[in-house]
Amino acid sequence: MLALANLRERRRSFAAAFLAVTFGVALIGVTLLVHDSARPRVQSRLAAAPLLVVPPRAANESGHPSDLMPWPERDAAALAGRLDRIEGVRATVIDRSFYAQAFRDGQPVADDAARDAGHGWSSTRLAPYRLLSGAAPRTDGEVAVDAALGVGPGDRLLVNLASGPREMTVSGTVDGPGFFFTDVAAARLDPGVRAIAALLDDPGRAGAVAGRARAVVGDTGTVVTGDARAVLEPQFVAHQRFLGTQLIAAMALLGLFVTVFVVAATLALATAQRRREIGLLRAIGARPAQIRRMILGEAAGVGLAGALAGAVLAVAAAPLMKAILVSLDVTAPDFAISVSAWPLLAAALIGVGVAVTGAWAASRRAATVAPLESLLDAQVEKRPMTLGRWLAGGTSLGLGVLLAVLTAGSGADDRINLAMGAAMCFIVAATLLAPVLIGPVVRVVTAPLARRSAAAAPVLIRAELLNATRRTASTAAPIIAAVGFAVLISGMVETMRTAYPAGETKKLAGQVLIAPDRTPGLSDQVVADNPVGKAALPTRIFLDRPGAGPTVIDALGSRDPRWDRPGEAVLGESTATTFRVTAGQTITVRFVDGRSETLTVSRVLPDDPARGAFVMSRALVRRHDRAALTDTVFIPAAHAPRTVAPGAALHDARSFALADYDTDARLTSSLAMMLIAVAVGYSGLAVANTMAMAAYGRKADFTVLRSAGGTVRQLMTFVAGETALTAAIGVVLGLLVTLPPLAGMAAGLSEVTGTDVSLRLSGGVVGAAILGSLFMAVAASVTATWRVLRPRAAAG
Repeated sequence: MLALANLRERRRSFAAAFLAVTFGVALIGVTLLVHDSARPRVQSRLAAAPLLVVPPRAANESGHPSDLMPWPERDAAALAGRLDRIEGVRATVIDRSFYAQAFRDGQPVADDAARDAGHGWSSTRLAPYRLLSGAAPRTDGEVAVDAALGVGPGDRLLVNLASGPREMTVSGTVDGPGFFFTDVAAARLDPGVRAIAALLDDPGRAGAVAGRARAVVGDTGTVVTGDARAVLEPQFVAHQRFLGTQLIAAMALLGLFVTVFVVAATLALATAQRRREIGLLRAIGARPAQIRRMILGEAAGVGLAGALAGAVLAVAAAPLMKAILVSLDVTAPDFAISVSAWPLLAAALIGVGVAVTGAWAASRRAATVAPLESLLDAQVEKRPMTLGRWLAGGTSLGLGVLLAVLTAGSGADDRINLAMGAAMCFIVAATLLAPVLIGPVVRVVTAPLARRSAAAAPVLIRAELLNATRRTASTAAPIIAAVGFAVLISGMVETMRTAYPAGETKKLAGQVLIAPDRTPGLSDQVVADNPVGKAALPTRIFLDRPGAGPTVIDALGSRDPRWDRPGEAVLGESTATTFRVTAGQTITVRFVDGRSETLTVSRVLPDDPARGAFVMSRALVRRHDRAALTDTVFIPAAHAPRTVAPGAALHDARSFALADYDTDARLTSSLAMMLIAVAVGYSGLAVANTMAMAAYGRKADFTVLRSAGGTVRQLMTFVAGETALTAAIGVVLGLLVTLPPLAGMAAGLSEVTGTDVSLRLSGGVVGAAILGSLFMAVAASVTATWRVLRPRAAAG
């Protein structure tokens, strides 16, 4: 009851905590809503196929289920025949997907789905797609296409395939996306089978038919119905969803940290301003445990109110988040937000837990207030640094140093996370240890002013800050977070933007490169036109891993004479160790067409990403993977071609490095701006609220100063100066906490890229964060002080 009464009476004191929880829950709620909505969906082209049979999965090298292991054509046809005889099955369709892309006016028609756009004509029955004009393809030279492409029956259309462009006759048009070849032609273009679809007499009885189908399929495959049919989701869709999930997860984690940080700082300041009140409660018999429960109860109340408001805000903000993700091209084509209860409930529970967690330190501090403090008019901090604060600050500092060191030696995937973790630790350490630093800084800065100025303001500012170092630390805390995160994130982005292209340019010096241009890869025709240079053909292969069963890995087909040897393979040391093979042994490789070959391991070499972990003949890869596309052709500058075919672009080393990093840079920059907005936005709320709390909590002080002859102008000058100095301390500490993680990142990038990488910052972002923090702090403090003084000024 007392906690609820305090919440009603001290609404201003809890405003920042309420808003922080509200926005934190909203951000986490939006993240969970997007994650829930972004689950793999059944492709629209499979809508009329209530039952699918897919081959077994292989595990990846970490042991998690990964790629489907395609059946060979003969096995798939035999299985489809057995499924055809099941009661309730009207027909079966062997479904295929492979690369096909239209070229118009000599240029590729951009299409994200091109890698999986090719199908056999029978697959139109799975949507079903209707024939709008013309007829089904009857020969290898015919293709049916989407009516939206703007061509009609009898037109000639250049269709790019993995083998190269082919001019084909449009046999007809359908009302859905894709290129539909004869089933025989599709089987030649993609002989491996990843799915057999069953069309049923009664789709409503899919469950019963599935049971009979499982008995027929046995352990040769898996029968899926309902949402499980999303197992055939194209790889580019899965990749886009992964990028979107990573982006919003980073925002949610940062929001979670800043929420805890803001709530803890706000409640610490609120508790410090209530020492007399808490001392009075202790004087009338309140036990420390009761004081702790009161503080935690207040936090739980704030958390519950903020959680409810945040849940509503999450639903309202979900369309905006969808629009942002769509604009960044990190969502599936048919992505739509669906609101369900569990994401909002989970976010609300996290919000209440975060509020209580943030109040834990404040509750322990409040429980140490002595009853005698209820009799004190002046609140002088006798021990700004407690043992617990020393231990927590030292631990955070030590952990931050450790993470900063690890940042320098970590891989690319972990470097950003470690740098962010290090910055979080340093921000916490700076806040906890700030009372130790504030005293010396204030003495140094204010000593000349106090000696030379006849004004009272510098003396009062010096005395106030030295007397209340914990309060100063609490008001500086959100500024430390705002400036720290803004500088860190912008610094990481700018440093990586320079380092990665520079490192790639150095590695590729002396070469020109042919890269895809609005296509997912390069065809064999482009490779054949440029016979000199490296042109690896990537594929996925399945190997039997001792003790783990079938495992999928990335492999390369090379035309380099060192590796292009029939019947042989070259392995990296890690891959050879994983599969327990040595040079001279044989290994059975299953390819994506479902067939297997036995290869001799000719050599085991040190790991080299540029060479590949498993390298074999390019011709062997093409024989088994007829839909594979070459990523890049690397050509010595002396043999550089003058022109390249449509769908390809010629680059020098620098332009290729910049273009290659462009997509990552765009996403990274977008993520950075969103993270900075979250961090600075949260911290701005806390800055405004803590300054206002400090002003409202000092009514008695202002009354004494007015009684002693202080004018409103003098008091406003005093408050503005004190706030500016406090904010400046926060800015300096915010800048300092970014140096170790950024230095660790630069050192790591120097080692990885083989170039000298120096720290780079965005002057605009850093300047905006610093000036914005100073402005918000001074404006909030002056405004709140004016509201406190205005009635008395008017009366005077």
